[in-house]
Amino acid sequence: MNTTRRQFLRDAAGLAGVAVVGGALSAEADPQDPPGAKKFSISLAAWSVHRLFFDGKLKQIDLPKLTREEFGLDGLELVNNFFPAPTFDYCNDLRKRAADHGVKILLIMCDSEGDMSHADAAVRRQAVRNHRKWLDAAALLGCHSIRCNFGNAAPGDAEAIRRGAESFAELADLAAADKLNVIIENHGGLSSDADSLMKVVAAVNKPNFGTLPDFGNFPKEADRYDSICKLMPAAKAVSAKCYAFNDAGDETTIDFARMMKIVLDAGYRGYVGIEYEGPTDELAGVKACRRLLERFQ
Repeated sequence: MNTTRRQFLRDAAGLAGVAVVGGALSAEADPQDPPGAKKFSISLAAWSVHRLFFDGKLKQIDLPKLTREEFGLDGLELVNNFFPAPTFDYCNDLRKRAADHGVKILLIMCDSEGDMSHADAAVRRQAVRNHRKWLDAAALLGCHSIRCNFGNAAPGDAEAIRRGAESFAELADLAAADKLNVIIENHGGLSSDADSLMKVVAAVNKPNFGTLPDFGNFPKEADRYDSICKLMPAAKAVSAKCYAFNDAGDETTIDFARMMKIVLDAGYRGYVGIEYEGPTDELAGVKACRRLLERFQ
């Protein structure tokens, strides 16, 4: 990142009254240290409203207002595909809107940026380069992390783990320069096998590299609770995936009481992001998940 951007980051911190660094490299903005006395804080994963976005009824620039005024939340997780472009001016505007609404932009979920474990080294190098613009955007927005995908490898592929670890080690070093984390979600393929993903974490072996455990995104044969338990020691964020709720307000697919006990027993005290993926009204789904999570705060 050039000097102009670094100066902007220092100025932005003063204007917004918030830290623009994050992750394990900064105690001030560490995702393990949420404000207040609650056991954890609740954030909105922007993917929860993806149908509104793709239907043209919502723009990302308005997400801070929606997060605060519609849902009463103070944390927001962005999706790279919702950006018109990660330009300096756009990120500056989005950061100011978030500050105006008292919302922290926590991370950017990055999709469609290449296979970090591909057998072709040139493809892997390009994938690393593709993520650099999101590191810049995350730093400008005051995030603690970017979330990446591992690639298309199958679970247990030792060579893919080795290749992916090399790519992510390089990306983590780039992220460390701006005090950012690089995290991987269980998001299909090898990454949805907890044992394989934790082998990647061990191979990378960097303090700013970890996981984003998602309550969903596991194959049917996997024990989701055991898998989350395995991923939590490296967690720097958590996604509370939800699909449907019964009349009592419980999620009908996932035992949230069991999941949140695993999360809290692991010592996690950061933001838990609502990620609604049900077929019905997105706003109502987010609110139902918020009410459910509040039981465990």
